[in-house]
Amino acid sequence: MNIRIFYDGANLEQIRNLLSEGRIQGVTTNPSLMRKEGVRDYKSSAREIITACRGLPVSLEICADNKEEIVRQARIIAGWGESVYVKIPIIRTDGSDNTDIIHNLSAEGIRINVTAIMTSDQANSAIAAVSPATPSIISVFAGRIADTGRDPVPTLRQAVAWTGEKAPVQVLWASTREIFNIIQAETAGCHIITVPPDVLKKIPLLGKDLNEVTRDTVQTFYRDAQESGLSC
Repeated sequence: MNIRIFYDGANLEQIRNLLSEGRIQGVTTNPSLMRKEGVRDYKSSAREIITACRGLPVSLEICADNKEEIVRQARIIAGWGESVYVKIPIIRTDGSDNTDIIHNLSAEGIRINVTAIMTSDQANSAIAAVSPATPSIISVFAGRIADTGRDPVPTLRQAVAWTGEKAPVQVLWASTREIFNIIQAETAGCHIITVPPDVLKKIPLLGKDLNEVTRDTVQTFYRDAQESGLSC
């Protein structure tokens, strides 16, 4: 497959293991994922991830909600490594737009990962904001779009089409829910997909014979019944 698979999380041991196995080509994380892992020292944890990745892309999110602080934190995070992309949401918590901040930071040469994109209009605004001279990532939250009962694929396809003339801009399928999302993302032309650990474990199932899957499933049901002492 042409699409690159990034780990989505903040567990350093998992990251190291997956990198050693050659199963991922980068890492994305955010404050919620770091909180889930009990992270208290953002800088220390982030630097450990960057070191483990040895030059592979690492996307780290700002922890701010006003312009001045977003800019300040973005510049600090960008200074942690040449492979770092600074994740900035497309909007702030009050709904106000972040594209002017994104435009200015990207023009400075800071690699931006525009995150939390849910609509084609948001994707278009993000792509227009980033500099064609600076590598950047446009993260469309396909899983969250699908959670609302909408098909995310048209939005991803449109974003990929819009990036055609901006070579350093890559489209990322975010909030992956299942292995089939990798196939969908590849078919839509996405450059990257972020995959959480529980889904990464299922990658060996890609293309597995469905008759084998049936047998595995039946064996699991039978084994669990026996081990639980269940009987009719």
